[in-house]
Amino acid sequence: MTLSALVPTGLAAAGTDLVDPVAPGWQLMLAALAGIAVIVVLIMVLKLHPFLALILGSFTVGLVAWENVNDVLTSFTTTFGSTAASVGLLIALGAMFAKLLADSGGADQIVDTIVGHASPRMLPWAMALIGAIIGLPMFFEIGVVLLMPVIYLVARRARLSLVVVGIPALAGLSAMHGLVPPHPGPLLAIDNLGADLGTTLGLGVLVAIPTVIIAGPLFGRLAGTWVQVEAPTTFDADDRSTGRRPNFVVTLCSVLLPVALMVGKALVDILIDDPDNGLQKVWDILGNPPIALLLAVVVGIFTLGGGARFTRDQVKASLESSLPPIAGIILIVSAGGGFKQVLIDTGIGTVLADWATERNISVILMAWVLAVLIRLATGSATIATITASGLMASLMAGQSSAEVSLVVLAVGSGSVFFSHVNDAGFWLVKEFFGLTVPQTLKSWSLMETVLSVSGLVFTLLLSIVV
Repeated sequence: MTLSALVPTGLAAAGTDLVDPVAPGWQLMLAALAGIAVIVVLIMVLKLHPFLALILGSFTVGLVAWENVNDVLTSFTTTFGSTAASVGLLIALGAMFAKLLADSGGADQIVDTIVGHASPRMLPWAMALIGAIIGLPMFFEIGVVLLMPVIYLVARRARLSLVVVGIPALAGLSAMHGLVPPHPGPLLAIDNLGADLGTTLGLGVLVAIPTVIIAGPLFGRLAGTWVQVEAPTTFDADDRSTGRRPNFVVTLCSVLLPVALMVGKALVDILIDDPDNGLQKVWDILGNPPIALLLAVVVGIFTLGGGARFTRDQVKASLESSLPPIAGIILIVSAGGGFKQVLIDTGIGTVLADWATERNISVILMAWVLAVLIRLATGSATIATITASGLMASLMAGQSSAEVSLVVLAVGSGSVFFSHVNDAGFWLVKEFFGLTVPQTLKSWSLMETVLSVSGLVFTLLLSIVV
């Protein structure tokens, strides 16, 4: 099975080769810290827009690292464009679907069903389960956009903090991103380390379940005590009500359509594993994230819009109104991708990887530390997974299948550690949840840290018995 078919455009291009450092290690560390400090100060103290702060932070990294300004500009603009083309496209398509879901009353239908069958105490658990199901085949950004209208409505109807409802869903999404194949992240590590897919899948589920429980419903309730925010109005339904709604089954099938297409692609890739096979070629197209979301929007026009008896003008108005609110989000997320690439191209990931491999610690802990350091420095879970698993590959010769799979899980756990200002996902969550930077750090970033550490702990516990 080729990984290029499983990794979205822009991520596969990152490759597995480490970047040569452009300056001594201490200077690169200083550059990274200076860039992050500039971003934080500009946003929190000077109240500058994050888009401009990320651009200025990128140039700060280049200047402190004594990197050519034109090279910095190339790194930033190239990845800004590729992020807008990949993640930005997914956000736009997801926003169109989400607005149609809200305007048609489909989101209300889902929420009424969830709230009607779950007590307020159980709602965070239900959202964690939904997040895990949605997140299994999807990259994080897609899952967030699809879930946001549901998260907003559940928080309002149940009169709970947005954080209490949203953090469990994000935990489910993020855990799948790092731990459970056939998600592309774990598959990258499986390929680099030569791990067994079935073994990693089984052990990944065993680690993911308690990890999601701790980082999701339990931590979410705690975080809700110090970060209390109301649901934003980004996906609020406009006054287009016809007095009708699509029924629950039709609505749920519409929401799960892109999930089913991506899962189907992953299963076909695993079971057939023949690039020349006609069925696999078809699923490679249908399960491609932009195609899957585009089909969801087209199908939603008929299932959601048709179920609400929308006219063509009402469908057009709903889709058009979805884009202005997320224009700023796309710019910020794309700029976050550019800042991340500037850090990567300085070679700081290579410096941290070399440092970690010189320490004499257990392979599971070393794999986690490697992934954590590269994640913190570059902001990319994918780069952390690729680099850490590539460096650990030579140490896995002669190890049992279970031991190799546990190293995969350690890498996956480390790759989601403490998302902060150099991670595009940080800005996505901040903007969609309507949080300040400190609130995002105290909720989303801490949740990622709890998830990462919990994943390591349960991986180490499994290593005792397998």
